Amino acid sequence: MVNPIVEFVTRIFQWIGRAIGMAIAWLCWPFVLAGRWYTRRGWILRIVVGLAILVLIGLYANFFWQTQRWTNFDPDYAAKYSLKDRQLSAGEPAPAQATAGQKTCARSAIADVTADLVDFNVNQNQWISSMILYKLGFFGLDWDSTPFFDNKASFQRGINQAARRTSVELVDTLGRVRGTSQVDSDLQDARGALQFDEYTWYLGWNPPGPKTPTPSYYRTAIKKLRAFNSRLAACQATFDARADNLIQFIDRIANDIGSTSAILKDRAENHNNGWFDTRADDRFWFAYGQLYGYYGMLTAAEADFDDVIKEKKLTTLWDDMEGQLRSALRIQPFIVANGREDGWIVPSHLTTMGFYILRVRSNLVDIKAVLQQ
Repeated sequence: MVNPIVEFVTRIFQWIGRAIGMAIAWLCWPFVLAGRWYTRRGWILRIVVGLAILVLIGLYANFFWQTQRWTNFDPDYAAKYSLKDRQLSAGEPAPAQATAGQKTCARSAIADVTADLVDFNVNQNQWISSMILYKLGFFGLDWDSTPFFDNKASFQRGINQAARRTSVELVDTLGRVRGTSQVDSDLQDARGALQFDEYTWYLGWNPPGPKTPTPSYYRTAIKKLRAFNSRLAACQATFDARADNLIQFIDRIANDIGSTSAILKDRAENHNNGWFDTRADDRFWFAYGQLYGYYGMLTAAEADFDDVIKEKKLTTLWDDMEGQLRSALRIQPFIVANGREDGWIVPSHLTTMGFYILRVRSNLVDIKAVLQQ
């Protein structure tokens, strides 16, 4: 006599097996139909369709590879510039004895870091947001609305947000003597290029026709930023390293990351679905990329405004702020979770990132207060 418990367990596993088989059959059914259709066509059509399928497979393979491979990603990248060793503010003439009598001026570390970050986004890595398969989405669903293959795109857009904000300040205040000099043409061109839409591919619909893709514009910005710095090093451009310009620069950054903090707060409070919030990773990695970019730019600002930092005795406060930025960049979860703030099983990575952003913003406010004294 068969044990009823054994029989019940056996039936359960049979039902599970049938369910799995039906799911697999349902998933394979479109491919089976396509295969039948393909084998019944003429050889010319089969060659054309086969080549199209191979191209599509190649595009998806490249897309998956590019979204998962983060070339030269390094949270400690700012240390490689050795900016602590520099003793000249940006644009300040170097001592004649150090340059064999040839007139040279200090480069702008802010412009260098901005150009390098854009280079990191579009040359060292492929710009994900304008790739054709990213634009097509997952069976028509925006990749940002899925938990797959969108983290790198959000991270890159976060860096780009920091680069855009910095390029505006370079044009409006840092790269000119306000009221007495014209806008620097290279910086203006760089700003215009960085403001270009992040999602443009080679073809578009508004208006329909061929387009210049997004990465081409950003590569133009790199060239213009480096051209400005070359002229600055030759004392043929301006970098106005005044305290009021530094105040405005850090104030704009504080406002920018403050807006991101509000976005994280809204997502954490109103969509805390734990592991199943498919937009939490987008918000997290955008904020991470933004802090990644500002970490290098604020480190560069300490060098570019060397005289102001020393005069106001801000070195300790500035180092504390950089330390908070670096601490935020240590948060690299394998899967981003948006759990409840009082939850004890599922973490709240958005709340944690928001905490660090507010700490950095608080440091910036403290620095601004000292500069205004």
